[in-house]
Amino acid sequence: MSSDKALNRIADALDRISPAPRPAPDFAAASAFVWHPDPDRLVPVDKVNRIDVGLLIGIDRSRDTLLANTRQFARGLPANNALLWGARGMGKSSLVKAIHGNLSPDHPGLKLVEIQREDLASIGRCLNLLRGRAERFVLFCDDLSFSHDDAHYKSLKAVLDGGIEGRPDNVVLYATSNRRHLMPRDMIENERSSAINPSEAVEEKVSLSDRFGLWLGFHPCDQDEYLAMIRGYCDAYAVAIDDETLRAEAIEWQATRGSRSGRVAWQYFTDLAGRRGVTI
Repeated sequence: MSSDKALNRIADALDRISPAPRPAPDFAAASAFVWHPDPDRLVPVDKVNRIDVGLLIGIDRSRDTLLANTRQFARGLPANNALLWGARGMGKSSLVKAIHGNLSPDHPGLKLVEIQREDLASIGRCLNLLRGRAERFVLFCDDLSFSHDDAHYKSLKAVLDGGIEGRPDNVVLYATSNRRHLMPRDMIENERSSAINPSEAVEEKVSLSDRFGLWLGFHPCDQDEYLAMIRGYCDAYAVAIDDETLRAEAIEWQATRGSRSGRVAWQYFTDLAGRRGVTI
């Protein structure tokens, strides 16, 4: 058998065992999707896990900035990629989902697409599926960070600004992270100490965060904000409790957790609603 025939038979066999490319999903069927690679597909989310944007207390500036940016994008106007960074449990991912929920009724073409950090290597293929569509997509990556020898950041960096095609006009990226530069300080220091040219090595790493036009910082809340969060949940879900009891229980709850944040406030409220027999 000639080498050409052998190669043709191998190519035919690979075509038979390779899955056919999946068509684009029915974007009208849902407002949110999750990206899954191997095989590449966008899975619709029937019900997004989110709360009303009005219940997010103590992050007014970040809320207003991201809301304005997302509204511009939904209207087909220029908008920036956004990095939401800072204290854990202070509503970074909740804000992204809440703003999408706030705007999607008036802008049904605005879609939320979640991609996991470990799937960033396939982000280019995801964008190819979204490119050229009439819908507008907020590509959302939660808890984005990179560790030693993690090359995923290169895939993301190329998509944000680099490459010939660049980021599609109908896609904007929102990411959350506990770290402003998306990597631990000791990783940056290690680059400085071990690289031949320390400044160039560090610049390559931190330049990823520079590709986000919006940096929105989230900081630990004080006690008054913590209590206001819980009171807001109680009012929204009709959970009756007097201020004195709420204050005593909520402060005890935060003491057992060793921290005070929006997440801790919601966890206390969940316990409270359960004890009061209220469904949330």
